[in-house]
This record gives sequence, C-alpha cells and structure tokens, in this order.
Amino acid sequence: MHEIDTTKYVIHANITAEGFVEKSDVVGAIFGQTEGLLGEELDLRDLQKSSRIGRIEVNIESKSGKSSGEILIPSGLDKVETAILAASLETIDRVGPCIAHVEVTKIEDIRATKRRRITERAKQLMREAIEKGIGSEMMVDEVKQAVRMEEISNYKGLPAGPNIESSDAILIVEGRADVLNLLKYGIKNAIAVEGTNISPAITKLSKRKTVTAFFDGDRGGELILKELLQVADVDYIAIAPEGRSVEDMTYKEIAKALHNKMPVEQQEYIRVKKEQEQGQEPRIIQRKSSKEKEVEKEKSLNPFETHLQELKGTFKARLLDRGKNILKETTVRELAKELKETKEPANSVVFDGVVTQRIVDLAKEKELDYVVGIKMGDVVKMPTSLKVLTADSI
Repeated sequence: MHEIDTTKYVIHANITAEGFVEKSDVVGAIFGQTEGLLGEELDLRDLQKSSRIGRIEVNIESKSGKSSGEILIPSGLDKVETAILAASLETIDRVGPCIAHVEVTKIEDIRATKRRRITERAKQLMREAIEKGIGSEMMVDEVKQAVRMEEISNYKGLPAGPNIESSDAILIVEGRADVLNLLKYGIKNAIAVEGTNISPAITKLSKRKTVTAFFDGDRGGELILKELLQVADVDYIAIAPEGRSVEDMTYKEIAKALHNKMPVEQQEYIRVKKEQEQGQEPRIIQRKSSKEKEVEKEKSLNPFETHLQELKGTFKARLLDRGKNILKETTVRELAKELKETKEPANSVVFDGVVTQRIVDLAKEKELDYVVGIKMGDVVKMPTSLKVLTADSI
C-alpha cells in the first residue's frame, strides 16, 4: 500500500455490495458520497491534494452476484480528525447502482506499529552484538528508550505512566508527548489531561494522590492550569521555562522545574505570575488577622459556599428556594433548559461551572435573586436586580 510521508494512522474498513462492482466504483462512491459532508477542512479531495490523506486502496472480489472487500486509507491527520473521517465512510449506502454497506474495523496507529518493530529489531541487534562480544552504550540507550515508550499505559482513556495507580504522588501534564518524554527519563507517574476539557477521572484521582501540575511555559499551559485548578485538588505547580514544552525538556531542565515547584494557591499564583510577566513587582497579600474572625465565621456559614463545595467536580447545578433549600438538581449541560422550563419557585441557582451571559439572562427572566458559579465568564450586561457570586466572592 502506498503511504504518504506523514502517515500516522491507517483506516481499515470492510465493504459489501449487492452486485458486481469494481475498485474504481468504490473509490468514486467514497469521494462522491462524502463530498461536502464534513465541510471544507475535511474534504477528501483537498486532503489528498495536500498529502494529508494518501491513495485510497480497495481490494474487492465478486462472487455469486455479490462483491466484498477491504478499504485502506492512510491518514496524516490527528486521531480525532481521522476518526471523524473513518465514521463518514459508514454513511456510504450505494456503489454505482448497487446497495452497499461499509463498516470500519479499526484505525491502525502506524507509529505504534513502527515502535514495536523498532524495539524488536533493536533487541535482535543487541543479542547479536552480545554474541559477537560487541558492546554499545548508544544501542543500550536506544533500546531503553524504545522500551520506555512501550511502557506508556492508559488510565481511563488518558495516556499515563505505568505507576500512575501505585504511586502516592503523581504529575499531571498536558499531552501524550509529555508523558513519553518523562518516561524517557524514568519518571513513570505522569498522566496527561489531553486538553482543557478535564476528565472526571483526573478529578477523582487528585483526591487521593499528592498532585503536581507540570505544564508548558506558554499561554496554552496557563489556560489548562486554570481549568485544572477549578476541578481538581492540586498540591503543587511546576512550570516549564517560558516558551518551552515539557515534551522538549532535558532531564536536567525537568529536575530543576520539579525542584522549584511551589505549593498551590490558585488565585494568588495566577495573579503573581501575571504581574511578573508584565514586569510588575508582585504584591504579597497577607492572611487575615485575628480581628476578622467574625467575618471568617460568617463566611464559613454561608449556605451558597456549602452548596458550591458539595457540587465541586460534579458538573451539576441546583435550584434553591429562599431558604437556600434544594428544589431541584440537574447537570450544568441541562441548566439553561431547566431554567427556561422550571415551574419551581426558585430564588437562586448554584452550579459547578462558569457564569455566562446566557445564564444571567435566563436568571433575570425567571426573576431569581442570585446566580452562584465557580468563576465569572464574559458577562457584558449585568442586571441590577440580580446578584452574581463566584467561588472567590462568596
């Protein structure tokens, strides 16, 4: 099969047709019936022109008036885009005049296959070198690195080192490449969040482990850190040098960053870091003195804070009456719909999420007195009749 230079995955699919069809008929059906289906960015013809999709291979046979075979499509797209493209193949229902059915059997990770082949070949070469009495430090290092790459495991759908469950302390990093780089240097207790949509698995794991967040020294790393701090119990923060990625760091740089990790205080850390980046002298905020104990006591008894703490990490929302009692509990995803349709005499809404303009507008329509969320989003128009509180302002 012809492969493009940047092939990462190969889509494997089976095809059956109620009649005699040839390879050209199948290829034509693939292009014709997926055209315009996924938008311009995933148009097959354009992807093939830009060499992000290789030549489509079709092996098909016809017997007793029926045809069946296999479709192979090499892809240089990322995993998600490749999966979407693969799923689109299953919408094909005709090839020429014949009724047809396509089923994707697997998406092969070419890089994983190559790594296995490299590792086996390296082991073979090492055995041959030992038999001939030839030692090579470079060969040993290459084999160790390949073996460590094989050690990457999967924790509830997330890339992780093999010690993620057994270790009392873990590192939370951004992506799979970061986990691999840490494995390269023998650090086996890292797990990747894979984007800003933090998995509930991370939230649960953080509650029973000592957690160090170790992110890239760029804007993306800062955004992911902010999101992580909203949903997980993080104990320490380590940051790569400015403009650097964890996946590119040397052992010495990694050791230094982890040595300089700092205890986490969410808002204080983010504020100080931002002021440092702007060339300002960070302001040190003193803890409240004893004369404010009554204020602290009053705050600790705030029912909104109690509800928000109970909802933390659940992605749920509660409608409350005037006595701050629960009228109804729903998911954050369904909150807007619930606010529109509820007949309950609600006075407040508390939820584990970001306060948006849409939620504020719906709360005003329902004549609520309070909206309480984790943090404030892009709210431009704030009604005077509504009080909006966040985790920091309760």
